[in-house]
Amino acid sequence: MKITAIQAHVLRTRLDTPFAFSQGWVAERAAVVVEVVTDTGLVGWGEALCVGLQPGDIAAAAIRSVLAPMLIGCDPREPEVLWHRMYNRTRDYGRKGAVVSGISGIDIALWDLCGKARGEPVWRLLGGAFRRRVQAYATGFYRLQGQGEADRLAAEALAHYASGLTVMKVKLGFGIDDDIAVMQAIRAALGDRAVTLMVDTNHAYGEADAIRLGRALEPYSLRWYEEPVVPENLAGYRNVRRALGIPIAGGECEYTAFGFRDLVQAEALDIAQPDIAAAGGFTACRHIAALCLAHGIEVNPHVWGAGVAQRASLHLIASLPVANPSLFQREPVFEYDCSDHPFRTALVDRPVKHVDGWIEIDDRPGLGIEVNREALQRFAAN
Repeated sequence: MKITAIQAHVLRTRLDTPFAFSQGWVAERAAVVVEVVTDTGLVGWGEALCVGLQPGDIAAAAIRSVLAPMLIGCDPREPEVLWHRMYNRTRDYGRKGAVVSGISGIDIALWDLCGKARGEPVWRLLGGAFRRRVQAYATGFYRLQGQGEADRLAAEALAHYASGLTVMKVKLGFGIDDDIAVMQAIRAALGDRAVTLMVDTNHAYGEADAIRLGRALEPYSLRWYEEPVVPENLAGYRNVRRALGIPIAGGECEYTAFGFRDLVQAEALDIAQPDIAAAGGFTACRHIAALCLAHGIEVNPHVWGAGVAQRASLHLIASLPVANPSLFQREPVFEYDCSDHPFRTALVDRPVKHVDGWIEIDDRPGLGIEVNREALQRFAAN
């Protein structure tokens, strides 16, 4: 089997209602869907994540100009070999960011092809499934105005609970006083309902303010506190972690085992959050998971992509061993993006959907999905 073509489909759509996280307003959603074609007629699908406010054109340019040409004629059933070829040849100008996101999209597609060629799901090729169902958690609580939305966000929490989602991550980072008011309103609205909360400030604060917010939120028994400071500030991560009794999570803006090695060495994290469509695909996430396992760090992947990345993330989560095993061990949870994103449902034939807060992981070959080509055309960036 040989690779005959690699296509990068850039998708873009404007949102009817823009929303904000701490770093800016999201007025459109973008994605890069990767298609790897072979001489046997088998096609593999992947996705390069548009992290934060990143336009898809950057990763697509890396795929079209650099990555795709070096893989034409190669056997797609050797994803580890091809990953190192792509990474090593782009090391001088890549290593992080959109270039590695491009590698991620191709790598996911290669694993999809491997599964289809063998008639096996990707999770089985990764070594098997530690779990065949995963609890979903609601990622939402974005802002429509900015500050002063505590009542609306409390109502959103009740809506998530009514849908079966009992684990929720609240977006903060809009000023400490406003953040505290939001959390107070959400907790009061939920009352004695059994709900687990996490918070994510998307690195909105410096070290002192991150600690101040964390101390105010310690009574909420948070599962984790995500991205308390900017990703470059490894000492700040460590200091926040040492100052608080809340597990510290991060890594959605980090790449490959080399980047996560630095986080591990800095003692920055309790929970590592690589995104499979950004950090280097299945191949790199296997490296990251092994590194974290050796240091007792949980791996709970970040998921904010479209339908392909979501399905790939499920296969990754299925294959992850627990870092700290016990009779009542804590299992990874799936980030269920509740924001406006048409690519989640329109793009693939089997979009990820929870039922009473849980997602089943099946054994269809490859990723277990096919991409809707009409949707590729409909959302294609002009």
